[in-house]
Amino acid sequence: MKDSANTTLVPGKGRILSLDALRGFDMLWIIGGSGIINALAKNSDAGWLKALDLQMDHVTWNGFHFFDLIFPLFMFISGIAIPYSVKSALSKNPSRGKLVIRFLKRMVILVVLGMLYNGVFKDGFANARYASILAQIGIAYFFASLIYTFSGSVKSTIFWIAGILAAVSVMQLFIPVPGFGPGVFTPEGSMNGYIDRLYLPGRLTYFNGIFDALGILSVVSAIGITLMGIIAGKILQDKTFSEYRKTGILALIGIVLIPIAVILSPVYPIIKVCWTTTYNLLAGGISFLLIALFYLIIDVWGFQKWSFFFRVIGMNSVFIYLFGRIVPVDEITGFFAGWIIKPAGGVGEVIGALVIVAAEWLLLWFMYKKKVFVKV
Repeated sequence: MKDSANTTLVPGKGRILSLDALRGFDMLWIIGGSGIINALAKNSDAGWLKALDLQMDHVTWNGFHFFDLIFPLFMFISGIAIPYSVKSALSKNPSRGKLVIRFLKRMVILVVLGMLYNGVFKDGFANARYASILAQIGIAYFFASLIYTFSGSVKSTIFWIAGILAAVSVMQLFIPVPGFGPGVFTPEGSMNGYIDRLYLPGRLTYFNGIFDALGILSVVSAIGITLMGIIAGKILQDKTFSEYRKTGILALIGIVLIPIAVILSPVYPIIKVCWTTTYNLLAGGISFLLIALFYLIIDVWGFQKWSFFFRVIGMNSVFIYLFGRIVPVDEITGFFAGWIIKPAGGVGEVIGALVIVAAEWLLLWFMYKKKVFVKV
């Protein structure tokens, strides 16, 4: 079994190891890496640890922390895989109609898994929250895959990105919300919240039920960063480019996008929960720089051994995301390691956080050794 987001192959070289490593690096912070930083900062007076710990949480509204990169980076990585998976599928001569069914199936599975993550099947469908991270990934992946399959050139993909981000910008900046007017960036007055209150089924969970960070307009905007990933995938796939040229192009795109987002931010704020275009550009720019860096170090220079830790996580990313939600890992590890953790006081918190990550990683390593890669 293989996760379809992992089917990134280069002829003659096997997997693009940097992509698995970057996905694993991204997932590490969700499955416990941030908890390690939090425990270290809590039990230390080091100012740099306090500053680092601040980055391990989302900004409430306006601004950007490292943790605000985790979700869009994962979507960007999913986008990188699309040119490879579509090319691989088309090489087996299926019709594009069959590909569409495959994309649709993946979307439906991720939407259902997102409902599982939200506890819909545990708590019932009354007042359930249907919006989820996995649903947003699935929907954005579906539309990005359709766009690539039927108009897959880099030029057309750039037009689609520009069109989507321009449409989102116009809606957020210029179309008035009844009772508030245009360009209002508050939970009550934003176009995102207005659309969600009208059309998003289920419970809205942000700001006393008037807003959802994973709502309709956020999903539309998120298609943009998935398409940015497709651009990166096409660059990596291009046999006419040298490895260093690929690295340079990826880095250059990132270097261009980041200042654009920062320059625009005073009039068009960077807001993750609204998935503003400036947020999209900033997160996309950083994602381009990260894939350029990982690709250069791992696939071009060949320094691969250090990345094994991350690749083990990255090759079963959806599994470990759901596993950590469904299985009480902290309770299980505490049951077996409490005799070490409890007597150690503050240091025990650090040990406990490390044990959680170690337990999850060992499970993933066992799956890796057995060649079990959960398919979505």
